[in-house]
Amino acid sequence: MNPRQSSRFLLTTFSLGHLANDWPWGAVWLLAPAIAITMELSPSEVGLLITIQSLGASLAYIPAGMLSDRVSNRGRLLLMTFWWVALGYFAASFAPNFWILAAMLAVAGLGDAAWHPIATGVLVQQLPGRRGQALGIHAMGGTLAEVLAPVVVGFLLGFLEWRTVMQLSALPALLMGIAFIPIVKRIPLSPDHAISVADVRHLVKVWCLPAGVGLIGMITVYNMAVLAMMSMMPLFLITEQNYSPVAAGSVFALVLLIGSLIQPVIGRLSDGAGRKRVFVVGSLIATIAALCVPITAGGTPMIAALVVSLSTLVGIRSGVLAQAVEFAGRREATTLGFVFALMDGVGALGAVFAGLAGEFELRYAFVLAAAFSLAAVVIALFTPLQATHTTPEHAPAS
Repeated sequence: MNPRQSSRFLLTTFSLGHLANDWPWGAVWLLAPAIAITMELSPSEVGLLITIQSLGASLAYIPAGMLSDRVSNRGRLLLMTFWWVALGYFAASFAPNFWILAAMLAVAGLGDAAWHPIATGVLVQQLPGRRGQALGIHAMGGTLAEVLAPVVVGFLLGFLEWRTVMQLSALPALLMGIAFIPIVKRIPLSPDHAISVADVRHLVKVWCLPAGVGLIGMITVYNMAVLAMMSMMPLFLITEQNYSPVAAGSVFALVLLIGSLIQPVIGRLSDGAGRKRVFVVGSLIATIAALCVPITAGGTPMIAALVVSLSTLVGIRSGVLAQAVEFAGRREATTLGFVFALMDGVGALGAVFAGLAGEFELRYAFVLAAAFSLAAVVIALFTPLQATHTTPEHAPAS
């Protein structure tokens, strides 16, 4: 297999794997309102459920990234993630109450979380000149899961209870876990030796620089905006706009579909035009659109504002990840594990804050999302973002 064919194979396989692992996660966006109705949950409890799921999942990112940099056969690690996800979400469907469900979703999310730094670490190593585009193509798989799963879930909820729908949502991961077995041996082995203490010291030193702290703040606040919008949008459409689960799922899917399709394009644009410039422009567009949501009377203008805001936020994600890899300069899987932990760990607080804002009125959640997005822009403007390209022996001084 020549390098071009190998690249296509990896991008296709990893995108499908991403879709399979993220499918039950995407299903939760539409399952959450159904769970809320059944368990009589408030908006803040819906936000808390999603936050706990994300916080739990975030615990796997850094260990998975470091393990990927230590283990040469990363295909086996990727295979394990599918089985963890399938069994985890199936078990979560039997949870008897809110707290047990939240805890089991957090555990199930560990497998999905582990996939991300391992798979993206392989891609950025194999395609160093097209990192933004490669990450964008990989991200399409996960975003398509969040596009298609809500539509399917919305349809199934018209006939089945949420527990059965959650069980069915675990099937893509199960099927991919079977299909991936012969693929394991085709995953490139790690080109580096095991991550060393010097590597860890270098990464800590880099991220403790003022620019590193600024980048951490930018990434975290950016994902708080994303999670704030995603967690409250389905609930807002169903409870405030009287949309059916199918209609709400369709709108949610439309938003994420557009974001998915533009991710590789924006990622490629950031490869050439600059990461910061693309991030600032995209975030400003998302901020303005999010502020338009609460002032519209509903209908087409409101849907248009939702589409522009969230799809733009989703679209710039690959450039954010590429920026982090280039800033750290080495140990891509560990770096991406750290970034994913920030996004879905600390950044997940955006969901619970949006839920608290929604206790007053759900429209306020979108104002909060706009505030987070604008804050990320301000941090980016005052943070010098550039690649370090250093080794542990020549790390930048603090």
